[in-house]
Amino acid sequence: MASTSLLALVLSTLTAQTAPPPDFSAQAAERFARLALECVHREYPNKIAHVMAGDADVRPPRELTPAFYGCYDWHSSVHGHWLLARLARVYPEAPFAARAREALARSLTPENIAAETRYLGAPGRVSFERPYGLAWLLQLAAELREWDDPQARGWVTTLAPLETLSAQRLREWLPKLSRPIRVGEHDQTAFAFGLVLDWARRAGDDGMRGLVEARARDFYEKDRRAPLAYEPSGHDFLSPCLAEADLMRRVLPPARFASWLKDFLPDLPTQAAGSKSAPKSASKTEAWLEPAVVTDPGDPKLAHLDGLNLSRAWMLEGIASALPAQDKRRGTLEAAARRHREAGLRSVTGAHYEGGHWLGSFAVYLVTRRGLGQP
Repeated sequence: MASTSLLALVLSTLTAQTAPPPDFSAQAAERFARLALECVHREYPNKIAHVMAGDADVRPPRELTPAFYGCYDWHSSVHGHWLLARLARVYPEAPFAARAREALARSLTPENIAAETRYLGAPGRVSFERPYGLAWLLQLAAELREWDDPQARGWVTTLAPLETLSAQRLREWLPKLSRPIRVGEHDQTAFAFGLVLDWARRAGDDGMRGLVEARARDFYEKDRRAPLAYEPSGHDFLSPCLAEADLMRRVLPPARFASWLKDFLPDLPTQAAGSKSAPKSASKTEAWLEPAVVTDPGDPKLAHLDGLNLSRAWMLEGIASALPAQDKRRGTLEAAARRHREAGLRSVTGAHYEGGHWLGSFAVYLVTRRGLGQP
């Protein structure tokens, strides 16, 4: 970031807090809001995953998906809108809040959402944005549902048809999915399951909640000795191993999760480097799970590793939060989370559109502690 003082505001968020941290100020939030405002209605460049049934389907993005056509691709546009809703809700008096509302109102119209619903429901698009984009759509719906504001309540009503169809697509898919998808990009099931589960609990959808919890247990509860040493792959923005653990802490009772994690990450050090009681081999602990380094932030795939640092940070915080306060693994997890947080937040500059169109959403998810259930 251009300002070291601004970076300090962001980095000083504390994992023990139960609300959006007061030292993550509106000034710091404005930088992330500006990134989304600059792209949610920017149509080009655009990468579409578009199945065409005929010549009539050859149309520009703004006509195909008129609510979520900006930010380079559909899913980034969806979580860019989530970012604006999140920050406008947390900081309603901030200078950017009015512009965020204007952008949301421009996108979330009945006409636009009806067109989005028709697009998603058209033949040949059963796998469109499944599961990543659909999970973020549900996260946007959850954010709006929790926002005690007349305008937001109107958006909830407007978004409802697309929310319902997105949930239905996932509900039909999950029983047929025979294996988890263990990759570090969009198709990963563990991260998407976490977003969907959080939505289901907030929306009161007990059927979806039970389905996701059951599928998570089917896919992951018997896992042992996660191959964390093989991570990351060169294009990852999600950790397959940590996302799985971050999901299971949502599903398993605390005592069961603590035991499961011992089997899943048996080599997780039990002492944070630099602590007063750290062993002489602390250097080995300190090297546990170092942040990834991006060699070319202008390359859209290589830049994924900046997002990996951000998502690892919130996953590590989530895993640590589910362990007992006296659990010796917490120090290691929290120290690794801090390193990844610092590295990830430094990358959110907007200097390259390849990262600027989406990294702000990951940064806001992290610093506002959304994955930990923060309102």
